[in-house]
Amino acid sequence: MAGHSKFKNIMHRKGAQDKKRSAMFSKLSREITVAAKMGMPDPDMNPRLRAAVNAAKAQSMPKDNIQRAIDKASKGDAENYEEVRYEGYGPGGVAIIVEALTDNRNRTATNVRTAFSKNGGNLGASGAVSHGFERLGLIEYPGSVGDEEKVLEAAIEAGADDVESDGESHSVWTTVENLHEVAGELEKSLGEAEGVKLAWKPNLKVDVGEDNASTLFKLIDTLDDDDDVQTVWGNYEVSEEVMEKLG
Repeated sequence: MAGHSKFKNIMHRKGAQDKKRSAMFSKLSREITVAAKMGMPDPDMNPRLRAAVNAAKAQSMPKDNIQRAIDKASKGDAENYEEVRYEGYGPGGVAIIVEALTDNRNRTATNVRTAFSKNGGNLGASGAVSHGFERLGLIEYPGSVGDEEKVLEAAIEAGADDVESDGESHSVWTTVENLHEVAGELEKSLGEAEGVKLAWKPNLKVDVGEDNASTLFKLIDTLDDDDDVQTVWGNYEVSEEVMEKLG
């Protein structure tokens, strides 16, 4: 669930997705339950729930687990999670936004602050870095759905604002208001998306050198490993040369 950059998902870099699968399912379940609790328990009538269910399907989460998470909300026996956002700086001055769903603010705040301080960063006040990002809708597709031209054409037709393709994946950007409408249109031409979510897109990227990159990835991994943390966004760019050196 790591944030967006050219190397969007840190877990892919390390090939650690399988090891983290149960933790990922737990986070996906939490998002499904919260989404179902906040609106209708029917994905067709609840855009946030539909996005959460699609994200779970993209990670091969079993149907039974998905239904159990929805049922938990409608039965009213779900924990009371609240959405919290933390902002801070990582190594090399990288701006980082951490989104969490928690039933204990004190625990989460302590864990996030510790992760920053132990890995070359520092936690800032609310609003410390978010002014350098745009709040947008993000629809993600694997590279296998087609080339950049095909996706760009479909995105324009669907009313999207921008597309970024890197060979392995396509990121389609929209306004927050148009996210689910555009996602619905894209589904007709490209099939079901891997991810449909609200995202933080940096206005400017910070190029991270070898000295800071490994510490930065350690910080992101530590945050990502926390059960309460749902997503980590950053304004970092890491060159392929540096990624190869880090292995």
